[in-house]
Amino acid sequence: MLPGRARVQRGRRWGVLALTSLLVVTAVTSAAEARRRHHRTEYNPPYASIVVDANSGKVMEAVNADSPRYPASLTKIMTLYLLFERLEAGKIKLSTKMPVSAHAAAQAPSKLGLKPGQSIDVATAIHAIITKSANDVAVCVAEAIAGDELTFAKQMTAKARALGMMHTNYHNASGLPDEHQLTTARDQAILGRAIQDRFPKYFHYFSRRYFVYHGKRMRNHNHLLGRVAGVDGIKTGYIHESGFNIVTSAHRNGRRIVAVVFGGRSAPARVKSLIANNINVAAVKRTAPPVVEGWMTAMARAEIPTPPVKPPVEKAKSPVEQNVAAAPPLPPVAPPVPGSTDPIKPNPVKTFTVQPGAMRTASLSQSPLPSASRKLRPAPATANPANITTVATVKSEPPSPRLVTAVPAKPASAPAIKVASAGASVPVPAASVPVPAAAQELAAKPRGDWMIQVGAFDVEKDAKERLTIAQDKAKAQLGAATPFTEPVAKGGKTLYRARFAGLEKSQAESACKHLKRREIPCMLLKN
Repeated sequence: MLPGRARVQRGRRWGVLALTSLLVVTAVTSAAEARRRHHRTEYNPPYASIVVDANSGKVMEAVNADSPRYPASLTKIMTLYLLFERLEAGKIKLSTKMPVSAHAAAQAPSKLGLKPGQSIDVATAIHAIITKSANDVAVCVAEAIAGDELTFAKQMTAKARALGMMHTNYHNASGLPDEHQLTTARDQAILGRAIQDRFPKYFHYFSRRYFVYHGKRMRNHNHLLGRVAGVDGIKTGYIHESGFNIVTSAHRNGRRIVAVVFGGRSAPARVKSLIANNINVAAVKRTAPPVVEGWMTAMARAEIPTPPVKPPVEKAKSPVEQNVAAAPPLPPVAPPVPGSTDPIKPNPVKTFTVQPGAMRTASLSQSPLPSASRKLRPAPATANPANITTVATVKSEPPSPRLVTAVPAKPASAPAIKVASAGASVPVPAASVPVPAAAQELAAKPRGDWMIQVGAFDVEKDAKERLTIAQDKAKAQLGAATPFTEPVAKGGKTLYRARFAGLEKSQAESACKHLKRREIPCMLLKN
């Protein structure tokens, strides 16, 4: 039995140990609780919203609509947009099997739980992305379409630009956290309207409330379906940095709106309020153009007032003009289809007879030419990639009938140029024909019979800008090429092709490879 003093000391030691343990536990618990309180206080993603009348295209309500936000799983709307494009074009079918890679299977939840080596058909993938918001399935779609997820993300961003989503960048197909993947509420409203206008055949998938996979029933994350009258889609999203996001479509009695909410803990509740406040005052009749590629450019053109055009003042026609007016019209030449490989076709040249009479012709010489001389006046040098013809006129003193026609252009080194006249062919020394410096420089360059196209645009200015950008990015490959724009009619509107001509096949192939690596589209064409 221990002495009294020893028992007291041992008791003190146990008391100190118990007190120390209690203090440690209390401190840890307090720190954890403080962290939880601090987390709840800081977790308040910035709010943004917009409501657009889908019939009129007008913005009905907006808060921070152009502020950058993380899209989260709203990203999958664009993933499905590109998938629907392939379906509509017939490049894939709903029954097409898509392989599951190790990269796809390794995606973070929410996911379907696919394994490497498995496959999933397109129809099941659509349901899984819309209802389960499956990240592994979104990557399967990206790899099936583009080969890898990063290339697919670039295609997504390019499509966003074409739709007018100027503040959206994609870096993955799922919406998992990425600091470079940004969008805005306004851009998501554009996408929400576009996928309805562009793919009415497939939009009904977004109203699917659940689907069954391997015997397991999976409910749609959009809990507004079936709870708010008229809601027929489309997608929700959530990551910690952005909070709850949602794009919703609703229609009632012919009215249709698209509402977008970013941030907070109760995005569905806020969307309910936005729908209730705006659906009954939306337009009943559709007046807005369909939201498709280039729709914003068309709207901008429509909004520019056209100045009144004054009728031209009639003036007396010269004998030449009278002959031109009396000549029968030439048959039209069908332009190549945009994006085709058809060669450029030259415009036909009118040939007509000039009746005898006094006639004045312009000359490049500063002093009057001798009356008995014949001089050739070349047409001004222009960017003519096909280098087809040069039109020349002849001046002669006797007022006899003569024929004005087009003759093939000859290189500067040719010994003589023949000009057709009513009497005979008159040889003219090539040295007597002044050739502009620009034409000499163009003729000196090696001229191949291949060209490339780097885009087609609604506005010629955009086509010229693309040519400038392409030249800057491929100076070595395009140094000998001739840039030009070509207008072509398509579907009631005019497109402007941006092209480079005068390349050998190897040069054209090298230029296209170089430009594609720098994210500029390029297509080879045989002239």
